[in-house]
Amino acid sequence: MKALILFDSRTSGGSTEQLIDAIGQELAATGAIVEKAKCKSRGDYSFVADFDVVIMGAPIYYLMVSSELLGALLQSNLKQFLQGKKVALFLTCGSPELMANILYLPQLKLNLAGTTTLAEKIFAPDQTSNPDVIKNYVMELVDAYKKAEAK
Repeated sequence: MKALILFDSRTSGGSTEQLIDAIGQELAATGAIVEKAKCKSRGDYSFVADFDVVIMGAPIYYLMVSSELLGALLQSNLKQFLQGKKVALFLTCGSPELMANILYLPQLKLNLAGTTTLAEKIFAPDQTSNPDVIKNYVMELVDAYKKAEAK
């Protein structure tokens, strides 16, 4: 599997970026080839075509998914290159998981028609550095990918 972690984070080296690195390391340990790229709302995303799985993640700021990731989905060619792709989603958020699932994940999902979602996760602050939680997310993603490929 060749996976791209497409993310937004306002702080370099912050909890979201540390989580991204941990997800990447865990995926690489399964044999996946992993690259990461930071979102730009008006970027060119033609390189997404080279990946089997696109993992998209961002923090929540002021009740919204971070603007660069949403901006990329709305203002660039990202949606075009996600068509037919397998995706996984994650958000870092201090809100309760139920609230985050109702309010924040739909902000991403509304823009992902034509994709197959393999896994999704809301990471609470205490989970972003928890190796067991990260491993469970990655294993869910890998298992779903294998099942989808077997069809």
